[in-house]
Amino acid sequence: MNAHEVNFDGLVGPTHNYSGLSFGNVASTNNGRAASNPRLAAKQGLAKMKALHDLGFKQGVLAPHERPDVASLRRLGFSGSDGEVVARAAKEAPAILAAASSASCMWTANAATVSPSGDTADKRVHFTPANLNNKFHRSIEHPTTRRLLQAMFADENRFMVHEALPAQMHFGDEGAANHTRFCAEYDGAGVEFFVFGAAAFDERYPKPARFPARQTLEACQAVARLHGLSESGVVYAQQDPATIDAGVFHNDVISVGNRNVLFHHQRSFLQQDRVLDELSRKLAAVGGQFVAVEVPESAVTVEEAVKSYLFNSQLLSKPQGGMIIVVPEECRNVERVWSYLQKMSTSGGPIDEIRVFDLKQSMQNGGGPACLRLRVALSESEIAAVNPGVMMSEQLFVTLNDWVDRHYRDRLTADDLADPCLLDECRGALDELTSIMGLGSVYPFQLA
Repeated sequence: MNAHEVNFDGLVGPTHNYSGLSFGNVASTNNGRAASNPRLAAKQGLAKMKALHDLGFKQGVLAPHERPDVASLRRLGFSGSDGEVVARAAKEAPAILAAASSASCMWTANAATVSPSGDTADKRVHFTPANLNNKFHRSIEHPTTRRLLQAMFADENRFMVHEALPAQMHFGDEGAANHTRFCAEYDGAGVEFFVFGAAAFDERYPKPARFPARQTLEACQAVARLHGLSESGVVYAQQDPATIDAGVFHNDVISVGNRNVLFHHQRSFLQQDRVLDELSRKLAAVGGQFVAVEVPESAVTVEEAVKSYLFNSQLLSKPQGGMIIVVPEECRNVERVWSYLQKMSTSGGPIDEIRVFDLKQSMQNGGGPACLRLRVALSESEIAAVNPGVMMSEQLFVTLNDWVDRHYRDRLTADDLADPCLLDECRGALDELTSIMGLGSVYPFQLA
């Protein structure tokens, strides 16, 4: 192949904790106030990156953000030295401090929406950082995300990193967690699949009743325009509101795609037959044969899918043909889910191998294998233009594990976020990391 899908996984940050911040994410709210292990979380993520690298897949790393986010706390009226800002927030508004300390940027499926050069009008790879407007703790991520992406994809002749959409509910954008690209080959033209939860300006579209719809149709359309996508190469679909109310807060909790294959639940989308037909027709027009692997409710319920994160998985194309599905350990623990996976992998279909990873630290906050990675289809020449310091290698794996051992705590509770030493620990770690990965000055404390 002249192009590859590169997975850029989020490196878990030093303030990884369970504060139950994400309403609508069942695992996040159920594990609020539990003690976390940031060191183990980072190592579990690195182990997955290295394992896929060793299997021959292209693998990169997205650095964590500075936390606590003192700049955001200052904008909310907390003043004094940086340490005093944190102490005052801890005393007066501990919930706000918890939000400003979240390590949620680890889930890089929400970092941005990415369109490969084969799809865009100017033949550059386009990135639009997600505004993540639905949750305060995530809405503060996009400025740093943009600087990180610019440091990673600096060649403006090949890459375009946009600003996030307006930070307003009408243009709520959750990034690649609600976006999939289908193609025959990664270096050819594709069909980009945008999934939304509700329409902001059109009351004809239904809305969920229990949990918020985080992605709007208008945000999807805006990203498609920014990236210069053709109408023939785009499909829009609405999530079933009932699945959102069952805990499917992003589309990547109920479906996952790769190349010409969509692995999805029977209750993923409204007007599902129409959506699948449009995907099939548009992919055929660019030389691909669409394959839908639909899991019926009778085999795996939506609730079982949410509990196991069956669909929050990765599909990876093997050089010799067939696909690997990368799932979390929790899939073994739901009997009907594991039984389905066993049958599917031996059925003669496109997904013929299962790889299981222990990602419990991330899973307890509601993020599985798919949440941890941002997919970027790149040609060989585009890969050569990526900042080499962010690409996984034997040496980087050893270096990052050593860095984690020296800088991360092995236990963190919500109460520990008030510790003034935590901010200094995080900044010291990130200052060293920017040197390791060749990122320059990307963090607020470095820009001050």
